[in-house]
Amino acid sequence: MTAFTQGHSDPTVQPVPASVVQQVDAADITLSNPKRAVISLGANLGNRLETLQGAIDALEDTPGVRIKVVSPVYETEPWGVEPGSQPSYFNAVVLLKTTLPPSSLLERAHAVEEAFHRVRDEHWGARTLDVDIVAYADVVDDDPQLTLPHPRAHERAFVLAPWHDVDPDARLPGRGTVAGLLDAVTLDGVAARKDLELHLPE
Repeated sequence: MTAFTQGHSDPTVQPVPASVVQQVDAADITLSNPKRAVISLGANLGNRLETLQGAIDALEDTPGVRIKVVSPVYETEPWGVEPGSQPSYFNAVVLLKTTLPPSSLLERAHAVEEAFHRVRDEHWGARTLDVDIVAYADVVDDDPQLTLPHPRAHERAFVLAPWHDVDPDARLPGRGTVAGLLDAVTLDGVAARKDLELHLPE
């Protein structure tokens, strides 16, 4: 039997995992009605900028996901730890359209983290990559597996500032305008890095 009759004419093509096929099938149901989602990215180990760009590219490669806007980069002191005990973070926000339901988008976010060797062994620990769903459409849901919007997004300048940069009229569901929330938090330890840039995937 030849490779062609076996259906593997190109040995470099990897089979699509069944879980991905299921996500695409689920996405097809709502293909004509994509939802808007906001995802925050953060990294404080390794080549931080390269990692963030890699995460953006990986999200764009997801069936049913199209990234529309990438925010400026911010540099942020780590939360919840002794000053100087960890490297600073690079943070950014992406706005995307997706036909995936929130649960599938969360699975993909975790898969992208794992691809960059994210380890979840310490609360507030340093990490190569954080991928958090900040908001999904106007959904408000207290499901412990995926609370929407993100339960701490309204108090995090490193989420609000880049989001406001790319969507000044944005609203965080159940919390109010991003502009208003940003006015209520401190920007201490959060600085725009105008010398750095992330790109929309080509």
